[in-house]
Amino acid sequence: MKSFSLAAALLLASTSAIAQSSPEDADKRPVDAHFYELTPLKPGPDFAGRLKAPRGYKVSVWAQDLGNSRMLAVAPDGSVYVSRRSEADIIRLVDANRDGRADGPPTVIVNRPGLHGLTIFEGMLYFMTAREVFRAPLRPDGGIGAVETLIDDLPDAGQHLNRTLAVGPDRMLYISAGSTCNACDESSQENATLLRASLDGKSREIWASGLRNTIGFGWHPVTGELWGWDQGIDWLGNDLQREEVNKIERGRRYGWPYVFENGQRNPQDEPPGGITGAQWAAASTNPVLMHVAHSAGMQWAFHPGGGFGPDAAGDAFVALRGSWNRKPASGYEIVRIRFDQQGQAQAVEPFVSGFMSRDGTGHYGRLAGVAVLRDGSLLFSDDANGVLYRVTYDSASGSAAPLAPPAGPMQQQAALGRNVPLALQRPETRAAGTQRLAVTSTAFRAGAAIPREHSEYGLGISPALAWTAVPGVQSYAIVMEDPDGSAKPVVHWVAWNIPATTTALPAGLNERDRLTGRALDGIMQGATTRGTLGWYGPRPPKGDKPHRYRFQLLALDRKLDLPLGATRDQLLAAAAGHVLATGELEGSYAEPAGG
Repeated sequence: MKSFSLAAALLLASTSAIAQSSPEDADKRPVDAHFYELTPLKPGPDFAGRLKAPRGYKVSVWAQDLGNSRMLAVAPDGSVYVSRRSEADIIRLVDANRDGRADGPPTVIVNRPGLHGLTIFEGMLYFMTAREVFRAPLRPDGGIGAVETLIDDLPDAGQHLNRTLAVGPDRMLYISAGSTCNACDESSQENATLLRASLDGKSREIWASGLRNTIGFGWHPVTGELWGWDQGIDWLGNDLQREEVNKIERGRRYGWPYVFENGQRNPQDEPPGGITGAQWAAASTNPVLMHVAHSAGMQWAFHPGGGFGPDAAGDAFVALRGSWNRKPASGYEIVRIRFDQQGQAQAVEPFVSGFMSRDGTGHYGRLAGVAVLRDGSLLFSDDANGVLYRVTYDSASGSAAPLAPPAGPMQQQAALGRNVPLALQRPETRAAGTQRLAVTSTAFRAGAAIPREHSEYGLGISPALAWTAVPGVQSYAIVMEDPDGSAKPVVHWVAWNIPATTTALPAGLNERDRLTGRALDGIMQGATTRGTLGWYGPRPPKGDKPHRYRFQLLALDRKLDLPLGATRDQLLAAAAGHVLATGELEGSYAEPAGG
């Protein structure tokens, strides 16, 4: 066991003698944080029988000597696939004789450096490293066929390289991309998010952001709503930041890195562009539940009911690996998240514990994976000692019900903003007068091709724009859309509160909520169809005929009061009845098939 106390007056309490001259002066606090690493211990032959579980439940060893066993996936035939990070592979185990233990040694299925997340869907094994997603068909013998690379350009992982994936009820692939750091302003907007991609990997978007490291997530078997467990920020003390249970919905922010829990501000960082902590908190969604800080939640599994405890249906089970950043240590157990009849999370409670020594200085395992077997029993992995444990219920009978969450909630969220008219074809943008704005760009002429540097295949920088001034204007707004894209239209840029005195924007604007600097100061940028902020350049499928891109400008008689990350539809609703004039500039872009 290693222990180190960082008693740091990182942020001294402010006093009346010190003038508060910046936002940082208002959130100074002392921090007492620990590096407290438990000593690894080997479980004895009777260890499983001594683990604590609720009455009626029994824990036994299902397989052992497996090495760094991490994430779990159960195939329709009952075989279990396990990712092993240190061994850089996926193994397969089978209990063919149904005696409650795996039969013999595992079979290695595939090798890839950095391999971690895996899932099985419609006869295909999907698996991933920090930057790549692969799939391969499962053969009748449990092996796999040819491996296909679906994605090879996920952002760098940094601190949180153990990424996970699952296929949702909407037949889309969801990928957890943790933050690169403890708390920082990320260089890629895809970090600290949950991504949604097509099964072939050809398209993807940010589903939700502000998620520091949501390794474990899943869909409630009755409601079809998406839930996840997010790991908290380190170095804020023993009891901060608590772990979060979130209902994860499209377009929502979940606080990281500037606020956490119920809107508390992280004193280590301030939002960029002059955004205040209060504004960031107001735009963020609070967790539904919180759990002991530094427990380090890992894989998450909903139980569909059947073959287990009588009230297990609809509850979730999460493996808590434990962390080095708390004294006394927390985690090192399986917890159960209780859900009510409406499918809403109500409480987190211990389910299987006893992996810490009595004096709290050592551990007998660090838990990582959790899955429901076909017979309804629960399987979980210890990646320190290479053991898979099985939890059964004394009077259970039958087998697990099919896990088939309804697709409606995910499909409804994904459909918002799609198959609607372009901004200037909607009644919200009807202008009060007859004046038209002349919109130009030094990068391309009206109707001409947009240079590649402005596309996502190139540098992905916004083009310079200019327009004629409008008398009496209080602000301008921009919506850039592709009517030929899959979303019909695809939104590539949303900006508002452009100052009345500003009639030109330079190329290469920052991709963040609020811009700063002279003529740019106070300009706000919202969400694109891809879920990013700011400019998202043309990216039609390679080989498509040229797509059209319409830069639509609104002159308004007021500034707009919109939340951070507002969508095009929110902008247009707020602009309705306040439009003085409009104008547009159209360009086109195509990427050659071999480009």
